[in-house]
Amino acid sequence: MTPANVRQTELDKFAALAHRWWDPEGPQKPLHALNPVRLRYVAGRVPLAGARVLDVGCGGGLLSEAMAREGAQVTAIDLAPELVKIARLHGLESGVKVDYRLQSVEDIAGEMPGAFDAVACMEMLEHVPDPASVIRACARLLRPGGRLFVSTLNRTPAAFALAIVGAEYVARLLPKGTHRYEDFIRPAELAAWLREAGLQLEDVSGLLYEPWRHAARLTRRTDVNYLATACKPV
Repeated sequence: MTPANVRQTELDKFAALAHRWWDPEGPQKPLHALNPVRLRYVAGRVPLAGARVLDVGCGGGLLSEAMAREGAQVTAIDLAPELVKIARLHGLESGVKVDYRLQSVEDIAGEMPGAFDAVACMEMLEHVPDPASVIRACARLLRPGGRLFVSTLNRTPAAFALAIVGAEYVARLLPKGTHRYEDFIRPAELAAWLREAGLQLEDVSGLLYEPWRHAARLTRRTDVNYLATACKPV
């Protein structure tokens, strides 16, 4: 077992939300709006039917189940036991098959190198002490030609204003303390980690949440939330 690349305070924070993870009007309401956009972004770049996909930092399984419904063989990992339990329970209720594991990405990379056609790591990098370690592990897990999908928050004044002040303190769309500004990641930093891991950056797209209509969409603006795709060379 490699040392856990995690902050216990982060695990506790999200574990406290586990019981309402699947409530579309609950604390994860914005995530429910983002999920269809994340799914379309992935499905538009990797045919999911029959694909082997890993969901890193799966939480309660929103994206994991969505990809499985599209025909993917999904393995999903998280380090919060409460979230893995909720994900498994919801899978039993929905009948959607996902292999949920309480495991770090670094450990599964040691067990299953080159095993996946796609790896998704959504809204997770900004919550770990060493994001570059996660990227290296994801790269190791991909087969040649496979793709990594990442979403995270840019470290800009706009992101601070909207994702922290606006979402957590003004509109109260998210619990206070969900994010720490110093942990946000600039696209250039992410690109450097991808290159160091041997991956080729293919796309960076903005991800915009519009609370007044409880919906999200892709945009050219990457100064708040953004999605990125990288490919492992053949």
